[in-house]
Amino acid sequence: MTLSILILLAGLALLYYGSSLLVEGAASTAIMFAVRPVIVGLTVVSLATSAPELLVSLVAAVKGSEGISLGNILGSNVINIALVLGASALIKPVSVSQRVTRIELPYMIVISIIFWVLCLDNQISRIDGIILISLLALFLGYGLATASDKSASGGSNIDRTPLKILKNIAYVIAGIVMLAYGANFVVKEAIEMAQNIGLSQTFIGISVVALGTSLPELATSVVAASRGESDISVGNVVGSNLFNICLVMGVVGMFNPMVVEPSLHKFEFPFMLFICLALGGTAWLKGGVGKRSGSLFIALFFVFIILSYLK
Repeated sequence: MTLSILILLAGLALLYYGSSLLVEGAASTAIMFAVRPVIVGLTVVSLATSAPELLVSLVAAVKGSEGISLGNILGSNVINIALVLGASALIKPVSVSQRVTRIELPYMIVISIIFWVLCLDNQISRIDGIILISLLALFLGYGLATASDKSASGGSNIDRTPLKILKNIAYVIAGIVMLAYGANFVVKEAIEMAQNIGLSQTFIGISVVALGTSLPELATSVVAASRGESDISVGNVVGSNLFNICLVMGVVGMFNPMVVEPSLHKFEFPFMLFICLALGGTAWLKGGVGKRSGSLFIALFFVFIILSYLK
């Protein structure tokens, strides 16, 4: 037990320092090349923080643990909004730009609906996987087309030397590596502890594994919010949810079609869509997530975990 606790602490330390490096490198790169910070969050940062979900879900699906694989994605998408953005808002209110409210958030909601519809036949097939990957390609194409931030010319005081560029790249790579190892340490120990007390595979995926694989998003968004990088914080969450569905489940569907547990349609899928709509409504009405909304999102996280366990 002592060794497990030490491994967990080591994993958490890697997550914290890795997220700090990733945010610093990503934010600096956005400024240097006049790229919208939210696009950096939606692509580079969210892809990096979604790596644990991809690895865990793919390995779980290959080993026949469909409950852990799909539960991990459903749980992670709820946790990204309810806990990650909620905790970020408690530290410092997170603003959401009108552009994100009009385009990126609605796209995330539509993708969540499409994903649920594809799963209504209780399977994720190769065709489903191809559809999800295609939707991701469409999103990335949009991101590239709208990456430039014309209002941020950067000015002559911005350091764009090769050494600075290499330093930013090194920060991003080091951050990604530390996040991957940190998440791996935490998830492995958490799964072992959960199995030892007799929790079901699906609940382990929805709660323990989802929380573990969402720790990179949590650490990254909290650090970004505390530094006033709201666009990276929001972009990380929205992008991670899109990558979780389109990339992770797309890859799983294409290479290892899996069965969807019918009971997930009664609560987990509807709750995932509900929390997405709640974020969209909050952003549209209030222009962001304040401390009060953050507290409500965190409360919804606990409701989700408790009801998933009791159902």
